[in-house]
Amino acid sequence: MTSPWLGSAPLLLASTSATRRLLLDSAALPVETESPGVDERAVEVASAGLSPVELAQALARAKAEAVAARHPDRVVIGADQVLALDGTVFHKPADLDAAREHLARLAGRTHALHSAVALVRNGRTDLFVETARMTMRPLAAEAIEAYLACAGEARVRASVGGYQLEGPGIHLFARVEGDHSTVLGLPLMPLLARLRDAGLLRF
Repeated sequence: MTSPWLGSAPLLLASTSATRRLLLDSAALPVETESPGVDERAVEVASAGLSPVELAQALARAKAEAVAARHPDRVVIGADQVLALDGTVFHKPADLDAAREHLARLAGRTHALHSAVALVRNGRTDLFVETARMTMRPLAAEAIEAYLACAGEARVRASVGGYQLEGPGIHLFARVEGDHSTVLGLPLMPLLARLRDAGLLRF
């Protein structure tokens, strides 16, 4: 299969996220990954006062630019996702008790997933954000317990809000407004449009 990619080296993803890599793989793009080594909580503290959208951008920028500094000749992608409900930012739950609390707060409500991408090329950073609106079903305590037992602690703790839409988390939702790749944390179509505009794709 001929790749659509015209770059001299594979895309460099500033992340070890298997989901984000799979999205790029599915678009037939060659990709390598590298951990950015960024302290996300420190970035949040330094970004105090920013909106959830601006915070997502700050995190994506920090990751992309950290890796780009080590590989200035590469096309680097950094991405991050912020879940916000009524202006409150949610993090990955530390344990099952935190996951229960998060799910109880999100149940029956519509929250926002802000997925930011930083594309670094030739020393310049292009930032963009796509937002998905996620409406969770009303959930009784018994339903939350059943979900946690089904998903398992490792999967629950790995995801902001305690759910993975591409896994058992799909059962929690009544409606999702937004592109699926945005929900998964890497808005693919706007990213491809920027790569195309930069002359890095065949079509």
